[in-house]
Amino acid sequence: MKLRTALLGAVGAVGATALANRGLRSRADEFEPFLGGEQGTYRWRGFDVGYTEMGDPEDPDVLLLHGINAAASSHEFHRIAEPLSEDHHVIAPDLPGFGHSDRPPLLYSASLYETFVADAIAELTDEEPLVVASSLTGAYTAIAAREVGVGRLVLVCPSDSTGGGRRVWLRGLLRTPVLGETVFNLTASKGAIRYFNADHGYYSTDTLPEEVVEYEWQTTHQPGARFAPASFVAGFLDPEEAVEDALAALDSPVTLVWGRNSERSPLGEGRAIAEVGDTDLVVFDRAKLLPHAEHPDAFLEVVRGEVAPEA
Repeated sequence: MKLRTALLGAVGAVGATALANRGLRSRADEFEPFLGGEQGTYRWRGFDVGYTEMGDPEDPDVLLLHGINAAASSHEFHRIAEPLSEDHHVIAPDLPGFGHSDRPPLLYSASLYETFVADAIAELTDEEPLVVASSLTGAYTAIAAREVGVGRLVLVCPSDSTGGGRRVWLRGLLRTPVLGETVFNLTASKGAIRYFNADHGYYSTDTLPEEVVEYEWQTTHQPGARFAPASFVAGFLDPEEAVEDALAALDSPVTLVWGRNSERSPLGEGRAIAEVGDTDLVVFDRAKLLPHAEHPDAFLEVVRGEVAPEA
């Protein structure tokens, strides 16, 4: 009798958890793109990749490639996309597995994203575009740029490691139907989103709009939202090649942008990457990993080549 009671209790707990997860998903049904402009779909290797397009197609192309985290999408560029479109043709895709792109239950990998970045540069833009990319996607872009032509790269705190190596057990846990979704939902609550933004995204969350928190909550509660982040937190999206080595092999001009107050990717790492990769480096005070979100006007000056790099 005790065993039967325990089993019934366990079944009930699992059922209640599944219902709670379903309830969270239902609350996130309304999910519109955060960026204005024209919305398009790019068919890539079985994925429907959503992207936003702004500006005059006759202007120089700039491709905006967001970084990777649980709530990642092109909304990362919400403070620079529209003003940049005044003199550039802006294309801002959501990477496969994120935002308004398809999120199938794949085992996502660094090589998938390196290939995507190379193909997106070649197929979504004209020849030799300006490419702005952040965090891990900055590393993918440095690697991809050896295969396709780019006019210039602006890389925000590019990184080739999430730390800790590959953890198969963690990826497996987050991919499980009930328990994995529950764990992911806990790490993607609005409180957790605010914490992670304050911990390593923003120097001051006074510049973090509530609409961004709401959107990040919405995007993390879409069907399939946990699969790409599961590979990310478990270390499977770290590229094999060091970012500084990839940069050293490029002929195109590269500017690194770093937040002086970043602890997740310290400025010392940025200086080392700039030295080995032989790139320019621009340092933003009172910024962590998202200087383009906290200091958009100054960041746009960097993108437009109006700021001298650090000596």
